[in-house]
Amino acid sequence: MIQIRKSNERGSFDHGWLRTSHTFSFSDYHDPKFMGFRALRVINDDYIGADEGFPTHGHRDMEIITYVIEGALAHKDTLGNQAVIYPGEVQYMAAGTGIQHSEFNHLKEQETHLHQIWIIPDRAGHAPRYGQKSFVPQLKEKNFVLTISPDGRDESIAIHQDAFMYVGKPKKNEVVEYELSSKRFAWIQIIKGTLNLNGNIDLKAGDGAAISNETVLKLLAMDQAEFLLFDLA
Repeated sequence: MIQIRKSNERGSFDHGWLRTSHTFSFSDYHDPKFMGFRALRVINDDYIGADEGFPTHGHRDMEIITYVIEGALAHKDTLGNQAVIYPGEVQYMAAGTGIQHSEFNHLKEQETHLHQIWIIPDRAGHAPRYGQKSFVPQLKEKNFVLTISPDGRDESIAIHQDAFMYVGKPKKNEVVEYELSSKRFAWIQIIKGTLNLNGNIDLKAGDGAAISNETVLKLLAMDQAEFLLFDLA
């Protein structure tokens, strides 16, 4: 079963300094049909204006993942971490018992495009922690790379949930095939380009797809594409 979440059906808002689209219900946007998918709770498609950002704010009991697509994002938190995230890098923050952080596009003449993802942890009360890694070298060698996992396998970042996140960057006419194990679910989020899913569904930038009771996912890039694939319990 494949359920499509079209890009233009998302909750989209223009705050001037921030243009954002919410795949699932978030903040003041509420859609009872899209409250999340399995442990996947938030996918926000954000464009942060030049020299703008989110001031210090707090989170608890959430696995927060940031994937920068274009531009750069400066991060600072109450654990003492200070870093800048660039395209091809993945940032992970376990909010756990509580953490405060700020996120800022320090570029003076370029907006930053990113996806922020929230995943519900396996339990409440984890100690907060931070991780960041560039997957640019792997993506130069392969068009489909594991970036997030529950156990840190294959040099991915470990999180507190039975969830995997892959980044795909196939060129035109390249195919990515993924086998989905029994009793597992998948969500595909298209970032750029157009992908044909299993020969009969075209997904364009901003589209998402909830997948259940499928064993093989075959993604054909109709042009240069970029996407995220989540494998969920």
